[in-house]
Order: sequence, then structure tokens, then C-alpha cells
Amino acid sequence: MILSLNNIGKRYNYEWIFRNLSTTLESGNRYAILGPNGAGKSTLLKILSGSLSPSEGKAVFSQDGVEINIDYIYQYVSIVAPYLELIEEYTLKELFHFHHQFKPFIKGSSFKEMAAEVQLKNAFNKEIRYYSSGMKQRAKLAQAFFSDTPILLLDEPCTNLDKEGVQLYQRLLSEQVKTRLIIISSNSPEEYIDSDEQIHITDYK
Repeated sequence: MILSLNNIGKRYNYEWIFRNLSTTLESGNRYAILGPNGAGKSTLLKILSGSLSPSEGKAVFSQDGVEINIDYIYQYVSIVAPYLELIEEYTLKELFHFHHQFKPFIKGSSFKEMAAEVQLKNAFNKEIRYYSSGMKQRAKLAQAFFSDTPILLLDEPCTNLDKEGVQLYQRLLSEQVKTRLIIISSNSPEEYIDSDEQIHITDYK
């Protein structure tokens, strides 16, 4: 998977959040989008996920030399973000089953094994409304990391995680995503450890 950003810019009313961002991102690499809160990191990730259109420029996704229609890019992307909510009336088992209807998980990954990987084995049949904030974040990580997609977008992925949860995230990052295109939006070094390239959003103001 190759993602080419060609003079990407986004503005609200007359205020530019960022503009003239051009770069090429490729599978097998981790990219960190850095900047203070409110700088536009999440806005950029929403554009890359296909949920938000840029005000100028174009994001071009291509796989094996074939350009992917932006209307279908959601099929190729998994995302973790604070603003994405879980269906709290579901158990984790039901959540995985619902998610699987729209996006396949990595071949050979059973729902119980996925729950165990994020230390939620004992809460597998518990409604998510009764989860702590850290448990909910681990459920989000499981959904994204085990989805069979070539692109993984991580927006502040360690939100609400304790020290043990951060170590879990870092292990998943090193073990599960070796051939994927990974883009991490963060201002915390523990979240973008070992990134191959850093993009400072404030450079595009």
C-alpha cells in the first residue's frame, strides 16, 4: 500500500488548520504525526481515513499499482481514536462478531484469542458499558490491530491506558503490524516509539 499526499490542506471557515502537506507513505513503515493539542493531527487522520475531505489537494491510495477509489478506502483502513465510541450494550464477544460482518479479522484469530491478547479474557461476555476506560481502550486496540487491513491509523492510542496497557500496546505494535502502513497521531513519545519518520503538523501552517 502506498499513500501519496499531494498538497493536502484543511480549513474551517477562513482559518487554515494546515496546508501544502505533500509526502509519500508506504507499507512496512511507521509514521508519526506530531504536534500540540489542537494543531490538526486528528483532522489529518480523519482525512486519511476517508471520513473527512480536504479543502485542497488530494490523498491518493494505491495498492499493487492500482489506485483505490476514496469512497471505498474504509475497507482498507482500521482506526483507533478517542472520538470513536464502542457499542456499550454489546459484550466484547458480540462487538467482535458485529465488527467482523463489515471487516474481516486476521486469518486464524479467534475472538477468544483476541480478547486474551488484550487482557480481556475474563470480560469476554461482559457488557462494555461496565468496562473501565482502560478496558474500553484495549477493546478498541483489539478491533483495529486484528482487523485484516493494510492501513492502521492510531490517534492517541494509549489514551486511558496504565503502564501495563502501554506495554501491551507497544507489543502489539511490534508483533502485529510488520507489513502494514501505520500512521500514529500523538504528542507522547511512548505512543510512536521506533517510528520510521516524523511529520510535524506545525510545519504546514
